[in-house]
Amino acid sequence: MQTASTITPSLDPPSQTEQEPEVVTFGCRLNAYESEVMRDHARANGLSDVVIFNSCAVTTEAERQFRQAVRRARRERPDAMIIVTGCAVQVDPERYAAMPEVDRALGNMEKLDPRSFAAEGVPRLLVNDIMSARETAGHLIEGFAERTRAFIEVQQGCDHRCTFCIIPYGRGPSRSVPMGEIVTQVRKLVDGGVREVVLTGVDVTSYGSDLPGQPSLGQMMRRLLALVPELPRLRLSSLDPVEIDDDIYRLLAEEPRLMPHLHLSVQAGDDMILKRMKRRHLRGDVLDVCRKVRDLRPDAVFGADIIAGFPTESEEMFQNSLRLVEEAGLTWLHVFPYSERPGTPAARMPAVPKPERKERAARLRAAGQQAEAAFLESRIGTMAQVLIEEDPGDGKGPRGRCEHYAPVRLDGEIGAIQKARILNSENGELTGVPA
Repeated sequence: MQTASTITPSLDPPSQTEQEPEVVTFGCRLNAYESEVMRDHARANGLSDVVIFNSCAVTTEAERQFRQAVRRARRERPDAMIIVTGCAVQVDPERYAAMPEVDRALGNMEKLDPRSFAAEGVPRLLVNDIMSARETAGHLIEGFAERTRAFIEVQQGCDHRCTFCIIPYGRGPSRSVPMGEIVTQVRKLVDGGVREVVLTGVDVTSYGSDLPGQPSLGQMMRRLLALVPELPRLRLSSLDPVEIDDDIYRLLAEEPRLMPHLHLSVQAGDDMILKRMKRRHLRGDVLDVCRKVRDLRPDAVFGADIIAGFPTESEEMFQNSLRLVEEAGLTWLHVFPYSERPGTPAARMPAVPKPERKERAARLRAAGQQAEAAFLESRIGTMAQVLIEEDPGDGKGPRGRCEHYAPVRLDGEIGAIQKARILNSENGELTGVPA
């Protein structure tokens, strides 16, 4: 199981009317997708004065922030219906249903069922055994919260048991969305104005193992791009390094619509720690993947999830992870200080003191910031294709992202893909002019 790439907890835009459901999302990109599904379900059921919290269980800190946000929402919205769901609720449903601020607690299967959002007649606690799940929910969304980029679920659940991870118990066994449904959804999103689709899942590289003929993730992507030629850009979420199939490599070499940006579920750069994590790759596998991709797509850029201070990690072991950032050429880092999860094997292993975990995480983040700054600097003077996503209203003009996922300030129309010349880099952003 790969660690989820976290996204900032997000509320709906302030411009949203009071008649719209409010959704607060914690955790991974899959949660971002599922929040849109729940928004549609709540809207269809006529729920207006409602706040839906979609939780994460990847760390104890993520759960603490979730509980804090629920309590704050009740103080600020005393008359609103508060619904909690997501992995934290799935793993420990009674705890969250017992919170006095909560009106309804839904499991990860139930949150995708429109009947769970009826105004009346729904139990306070509605959470079934996620391990009984055998199909992905047959849900489609019409749009994606007025965004030009959309995450879509192509896979759900995980059959692996990394020693640090509780997520399989929140998401259930691995199961895949049939190709035809994915094509239908992407067409609908593109028709609604989405210019870039990000394929996401809990363990997305396991896609297809449960489908007839066992198509690989790369085979599905190849069919998707062929059947939806009007899709301008396709991007992948977190990938297991040893499960990148040959079709993905071929698409990277041949298909310009597949963005040259891969986020790898690395977790550590020391072989012994990787074995104790029960990962399926070693340090050399990460280096081999990065080398192979760059041979096929020289401008490729890589992100990575890395855990600092995993149990038994010595300073020498940590140095192997730190050196991997430079040796593999990793740019966009998601760094997590190790966080014990009760019920996981790693929680019973000899722990690294918390101050050391935080200090190692800080050194990893510093290395990531240095790599990111160097990459942004290297883009000055180059050409880029920028998907203009928003105008933050801070006087600096519209902002979007280029093929390599770097943020770019560029004048242009929201939703357009604009060719640009990059002029400079400042405060973690590039600045360009239309070319």
